[in-house]
Amino acid sequence: MWHYAVLALLPVALGCTNPDTDPCASYMEAQPATASKFCATFTQSVVTATTGLPAWASNCNNKPSAISKECSCYFTGGGSTPTTVNPPGTTLTTVTSDPTPTGSNDCGAAPINGLVGYGAGVTGGGSGSGTTVTSCSALSSAISGGGVIKISGILTGCGVLDLAGSTTVIGVGANSGLTDGGFRLKKISNVILRNLKFHDPPKGADLVALDVATKVWVDHCDFSTVGLTGDKDYYDGLLDITHASDYVTVSWSKFHDHWKGSLIGHSDSNGSEDTGHLRVTFHHNHFTNVNSRLPSIRFGTAHIYSSCFENNPTSGINSRMGAQVLVEQSYFLNTKLAITTNLDSDEEGYAVSKNNIFVGSTTDITKTGSLSPPYSYVLDPASCICDLVKSKAGTGVVA
Repeated sequence: MWHYAVLALLPVALGCTNPDTDPCASYMEAQPATASKFCATFTQSVVTATTGLPAWASNCNNKPSAISKECSCYFTGGGSTPTTVNPPGTTLTTVTSDPTPTGSNDCGAAPINGLVGYGAGVTGGGSGSGTTVTSCSALSSAISGGGVIKISGILTGCGVLDLAGSTTVIGVGANSGLTDGGFRLKKISNVILRNLKFHDPPKGADLVALDVATKVWVDHCDFSTVGLTGDKDYYDGLLDITHASDYVTVSWSKFHDHWKGSLIGHSDSNGSEDTGHLRVTFHHNHFTNVNSRLPSIRFGTAHIYSSCFENNPTSGINSRMGAQVLVEQSYFLNTKLAITTNLDSDEEGYAVSKNNIFVGSTTDITKTGSLSPPYSYVLDPASCICDLVKSKAGTGVVA
């Protein structure tokens, strides 16, 4: 069982560098097990020495004095287990995750072709060879019967199509999906969407919308629009999960160039329907140049791990209206309010941040959460997750 120490306030009293703005301090805070082993000996050595520096010292520009300062700030003693310095005015919360997550110091420990998380157990349309479609009319006919449907090429102008339950829609190759179209999953269950490019929904619509949908797996997809230009409400969300939808996993997908990413729970006034539902796992995803909602979650439960967030200008993960959120082993670059619990709603949400790296990014966690995922999962480390998801997430990987 892993135990994580989370500082509620920055250790300013000891003169530590702010980990939200300094990559050296951020690494120390995010990777205590690795950093403390080195610090135990390094703080006893001559700080002008440059030989024997670990690879992660590049986060500190290989400056021994900077490393020594952060080692002294975050760790004391000479053993391999870190002792977290807790200066006056801070509170230390120990959070336990059970079942135990597994992981590796090397990227690639997590399988790229398996279903884990809240959506586990989804089978979609089964394992048959399915029907291949190359036009909107053929797609519309095929989805009425469910089963396995393969889209070959980019289909344009299909509009928003309602899927049936027990359906798998998968793209052929690296460049198949919908432009000026999208899918709605309404009052259905057991759906898989894989290896699909979604670009530019019809005006006012989502690319993919879950509405009272349960048991859904979205994997190795690509979601985008024209970018942060024009009216932010011309299109709605990239992937919205609303009206008590439940047991969803979103994995190995790319979200980019859009105003509103993923909304989980559509309204502050919908608690009577949503409470006890909206359980979603996001893992190994890449979010870049998305203005907000990465995701935004009301009332529900979101587990977000081993993901990369880059250059998102307004807000990132937004826990609201009592939602419980756990964010771990993720990397945030130039993402304002990377994790927040006090934005845009009448009531705050809850969040726990574990072993994340923040570079040019801020957080505002006003209420510490208590989420312990009820499933086993494999973590890849925040220090290399961006390179991993840039190459292994999105289309053309599992086709």
